[in-house]
Amino acid sequence: MSSGQQIPPWLQEQLSKMQQSQQSLQSILFQKQQLEIEHMETEKALEELKKAADDDTVYKHAGSILIKSNKTDLIADLEERKELAKTRVTVLQSRKKE
Repeated sequence: MSSGQQIPPWLQEQLSKMQQSQQSLQSILFQKQQLEIEHMETEKALEELKKAADDDTVYKHAGSILIKSNKTDLIADLEERKELAKTRVTVLQSRKKE
């Protein structure tokens, strides 16, 4: 096309849709990466927590403070977070395929 010709409206619409799809995919990939990092960190925390003795003092991170907790509750909480992250990654995988 010469510089005097414009892109047809249907092609502009297709280009716009493609750009939206690219942005959506980038967002999904970023979210997936963040969830995978969270999953790995949770897995590492669980490993270390399971090494601790049952009567060791443990703390739970809550915002900008630490709260005294017990090992059993903390393990259950971390397992739940790990499963939630895994489920969210699965959802993002399916959205990525769309």
